Amino acid sequence: MADAEVTWVGGMAFEGTTPTGHTVVLDAGEAVGGENKGFRPLSLLLVGLAGCTAMDVISILRKKRQDVTGLQVRVEAERAPDHPKVYTDIVLEFIVQGHDVDERAVARAIELSQTKYCSASGMLGKVAQISAQYRIEEVAP
Repeated sequence: MADAEVTWVGGMAFEGTTPTGHTVVLDAGEAVGGENKGFRPLSLLLVGLAGCTAMDVISILRKKRQDVTGLQVRVEAERAPDHPKVYTDIVLEFIVQGHDVDERAVARAIELSQTKYCSASGMLGKVAQISAQYRIEEVAP
């Protein structure tokens, strides 16, 4: 069985499926004949990067017994001026919500994700500069 399968569903839309049956719609924008109803493939790469990193960070912070109640990752990506389909700089912004969360634990969790655990970061890091920043929002216990 394939690790992923993509099936044309009409126009410029495709449905991607994993071996476990999870699906996602890929679609081009209206300007190139699509209906803009699903992820564009390059955007899906950024969602994958954010998701992979978020899973790592929350897992590490839980193991460190940090009282995290929320986590959001925002991604901003610059494209090469001469090639709009190639990312050159990717910035991940982590917004960590919790009570008395240790700033050093957050920084270390992000670093470990980027350098050791997140395979999406490893792959995209070969073609783009990836950096991360974070802020901690204190919430009542």
